[in-house]
Amino acid sequence: MPHEFAHAWVATRLGDDTPRLEGRVTLHPLAHVDWLGTVLLPFITSLVSGGFLGWGKPVNTNPFKLRGGVKGLAMVAVAGPASNLVFSVILALFAVLIARPFPAAAGIATQAVALSIYLALFNLIPVPPLDGSKLLLLVRTPAMVYNELARGGFIIIMVLIMATPLGRWMSMASFTATDTIFRLLPFRF
Repeated sequence: MPHEFAHAWVATRLGDDTPRLEGRVTLHPLAHVDWLGTVLLPFITSLVSGGFLGWGKPVNTNPFKLRGGVKGLAMVAVAGPASNLVFSVILALFAVLIARPFPAAAGIATQAVALSIYLALFNLIPVPPLDGSKLLLLVRTPAMVYNELARGGFIIIMVLIMATPLGRWMSMASFTATDTIFRLLPFRF
């Protein structure tokens, strides 16, 4: 939920009070739960496929209230993936601190580091509804092109992840970044 909080916090800092009025500028998980995307679908996909698919409740913003226009919208979008990276460092520190007394929990935290980095990369894919799609607006992608991408967004994302090397690359990059984070920590397991 730090991801959705980061969107809300940055939007509020840029002048949009919509997330605050909707109670989204909080780290309380229930404020960010989409019952279908956060609970039901991850539960079903984890039972069926061994993996999971899901999402948090999107943070509503009013682009007309954001300072910086499209640049402000891009900053709000990038805040989510950036928070995933910050969270991965926090998880790595936690893993190192609990490694001796709770090795199993440290292993789970280490896997969560890689997952958090993967989610940051995944969310930067420039296809709606993912955060990276807002970067298309920043580079002045024509509305017609953006809208067509949005119409087929879910299918495009699935094809990119399953039928191209992108999914494998993101996995390898997340594991490499995880290793790098642990090597850069001032103390280790």
